[in-house]
Amino acid sequence: MMKRGALRSLLAWVFILASATGASVAAAADAGKTVLVFGAASLTDVLDELGHAFTAQSQVEVKSSLAASSVLAKQIEAGAPADLFFSADLDWMDYLQQRNLLRPGSRHDVVLNRLVLIAPADSKISLKIAPGFGLLKALGDGKLATGDPDSVPVGKYAHTALEKLGVWDGVSSRIVRAENVRAALAFVARGEAPLGIVYRTDALAEKRVRIVDVFPEDSHPPVTYPIALTKGASPEAQRFEDFVTSAAAKPIFLKFGFQPAH
Repeated sequence: MMKRGALRSLLAWVFILASATGASVAAAADAGKTVLVFGAASLTDVLDELGHAFTAQSQVEVKSSLAASSVLAKQIEAGAPADLFFSADLDWMDYLQQRNLLRPGSRHDVVLNRLVLIAPADSKISLKIAPGFGLLKALGDGKLATGDPDSVPVGKYAHTALEKLGVWDGVSSRIVRAENVRAALAFVARGEAPLGIVYRTDALAEKRVRIVDVFPEDSHPPVTYPIALTKGASPEAQRFEDFVTSAAAKPIFLKFGFQPAH
């Protein structure tokens, strides 16, 4: 007959083995799950790193579909299977919320960005952004690259800023209406446009451009990035949103030039 001490030891090992097996099963189950984020193009680099950090701790894979917030919102409206929407402005998040396509109570403002004027890295253009500044003259025969002002957030911010500064009418016919901010960035990086208006984080991510100047904060609404779960989001998506809005994610956002919204 087994002694009481030996029995306790055996039971302890059975418990440890069962716990380890349970953890392994849970990890294996999580490993087969994926979160799909529809994210603004300007979040390309930071979302990649956020996804890797989350997967390392949760074993849940994060995939991103990246485009202009306007395009993504329309895709979600049309039934695209996104778990989360991470927008570059408030308007397109409002658009989905008004159509009851977001999970109530899941919307949060996460980070802020700045609007900047950029030129190719080897350009000699020098401008100080102020009311009536010489943007048209600096363009010469060239174009100004930014997002489509009718729909793409960066283009909408640019339109508002240039109008407030009194220079929109002079350059409105010279706009390259890019499909998203990264496309606008590429026009300038390739030297196809002498100037562009993008976000600070995009300019920092591209060595072939330089920041000419930063737009005054009072020239346009704050560049705010909200995130929210869609109506059909998975439990894993809630976990990823919790991570994105946690203190653990802040250093990652700061690394890429974003600032906390709160």
